[in-house]
Amino acid sequence: MAKAAFLASGNGSNFQAICEAMENTSHQPVVLIYDRKNAKVPERARELEVASRYVPYAGRSREKAEETILEILDFFNPDLIVLAGFMRILTEKVISRYEGRIINIHPSLLPAYPGTRGIEESYLSDDKELGITIHLVDEGLDSGTILKQVSFRREGTETLSEIEERIHTLEHTWYPRVVLELLDQIETEATGR
Repeated sequence: MAKAAFLASGNGSNFQAICEAMENTSHQPVVLIYDRKNAKVPERARELEVASRYVPYAGRSREKAEETILEILDFFNPDLIVLAGFMRILTEKVISRYEGRIINIHPSLLPAYPGTRGIEESYLSDDKELGITIHLVDEGLDSGTILKQVSFRREGTETLSEIEERIHTLEHTWYPRVVLELLDQIETEATGR
């Protein structure tokens, strides 16, 4: 069994898609850490019977918030940390502790359009191919090693909301697959089988 922890800030649709994909496997989602009090993601965690912890950033330093995150992660001892719409940049302290074991999904074909407006910037571009990138997290902004990219060819007549829907469909299909592949690999390495 390999264990996954999740960091999220918002709605949690990727979190739910991954947890549901894990249901018929030996892998376990052990904890959700979220940083926004009004986020919908803890409701999903409750329904999925996954432990959740609220770690506010407001009114405290990023270092203090990350100390709390690290305490939670160390307690649950995950094999993989999955960023599922976590709208914070992690510092070297967290990344070095879990180096090579933190992954993220981004709604553009990196290195194009890093940051929080990936879908919108892709949509406004002249790019013919749009898509998603799943990557390891490093200290840069969406700059870690790319694990998987999936794209589609745009017609040019789509609205922004239609493009968003296609991007989210790719996310909900491919992020769970990549997470399960990594967890399978971790389990295989641990058991020697």
